[in-house]
Amino acid sequence: MTQRTQQPESPTVILVPGHWLGAWAWDEVLEQLVGAGLRAVPLTLPGLDADDPHRSSRTLEDQAAAIQAALDAAGGTAVLVAHSGANAPVSLVTDRNPEQIRRIVWVDSGPAAPGGIPTTQPGDTCEDVPLPSFDELGAQASLAGLTPEQLERFRTLAVPQPGPVAGAILHLSNPARRQVPTTLVCCSLCSAQVTELSEAGHPMFAEVAQLAEVDQVDLPTGHWPMWSRPADLARIIHDAAAR
Repeated sequence: MTQRTQQPESPTVILVPGHWLGAWAWDEVLEQLVGAGLRAVPLTLPGLDADDPHRSSRTLEDQAAAIQAALDAAGGTAVLVAHSGANAPVSLVTDRNPEQIRRIVWVDSGPAAPGGIPTTQPGDTCEDVPLPSFDELGAQASLAGLTPEQLERFRTLAVPQPGPVAGAILHLSNPARRQVPTTLVCCSLCSAQVTELSEAGHPMFAEVAQLAEVDQVDLPTGHWPMWSRPADLARIIHDAAAR
C-alpha cells in the first residue's frame, strides 16, 4: 500500500480476531494499515490471553466489554473489523451502541442472529475448546493459501476458546444494529454464494439479508486472509474505513 499521512478525521480501526486468536493474528495487516496512515488497534479478547490465570472463565460479556472499551477509547466513531467467530461479541456491541460504529467489516464472517450458533451444546461443562487438528479444522473452514510455517505459528500461538464463550446464547433486540454500514469480505465463500445463502435464510447469513447498507468484496482465499493475503485484506479495510 502507498505510504500516506494520517488524517485527523480518519476513524480508528479496531481489529477483532476470531476463535483461538489474539492481537498477534493481525500483525501483517496492522503493519499495512499503519503504513497507510490509519490508526489501528488489534485486540486480544478476554479468554484468549494465554497468560491470564482466569482465562477459562471469561465470558461473552467480558469480550463485549473489551470491544466496547476500545470503542470508547477511540472517541467519535470507529470501524470494527471482525474475523470469523468474533461475530458474536461484535454483534452484541453493535446491538447496544450502533451509533458508535462507523462501519463494520466482516472478514469471512457476518453478523450473528439472535441466539447465535454456540460452539458447544447446551449443558456442556467443558472449560475450553482447543484448536482441533488441521485435518478436522480444514473440514470446517478452508485452509487455502496458508504455508506450513503459518500453520505452525497458528498451532504454537493458538489459545483454547473459553467454554463460557463457546456455549453462550446471544441476546439481540435492537433493530438499529442493521443500519450500521457493512462490508462483507468474502473469502472461502464468494459473494454470490453468501447472497444465495442469506436469501435462503441460512442461519449463518440470515442477518445479511436484513442489513440496510452492505457491500460485498470478493477476496478468494481461505478462512484466514490476514495471513494468506494480508496486503489485499488491508487494502479492503483501508477503502472501507475511508467511506
